[in-house]
Amino acid sequence: MTKEMLVQKAYEAKQLAYAPYSNFKVGAALLAEDGRVFTGCNIENAAFTPTNCAERTALFKAVSEGCKSFRAIAICSDDEKDYITPCGVCRQALCEFVDVDTFELYLCRTKEDVKTMLFSDIMPYVFGKSAFVK
Repeated sequence: MTKEMLVQKAYEAKQLAYAPYSNFKVGAALLAEDGRVFTGCNIENAAFTPTNCAERTALFKAVSEGCKSFRAIAICSDDEKDYITPCGVCRQALCEFVDVDTFELYLCRTKEDVKTMLFSDIMPYVFGKSAFVK
């Protein structure tokens, strides 16, 4: 799976977003170590708290299918002015299952304008399972 293919999957997932309150649609495509791809979109709720981000939707789908090891994630939105990054909750959820020094993020402004970063770049001081699991 190339970076471009993963980005395309994120854009396809974005089309399924349910965002009637913010009108801010987000798509994510999460690449597992075994090559499977799990997609997600943001799903809003009138009560706001039950709202789920695209990144966590993809992650929870993957974990519920037995997948717990990942290589990369592509994230896109309707905003072509800024690169979209995971929120703090998504960062914390992802760090449970990724190697922060090798997991890549493909942050999209457009399909052609994609910034690649390592997870450790956006979450340098991870609070993760290593603090509890020996």
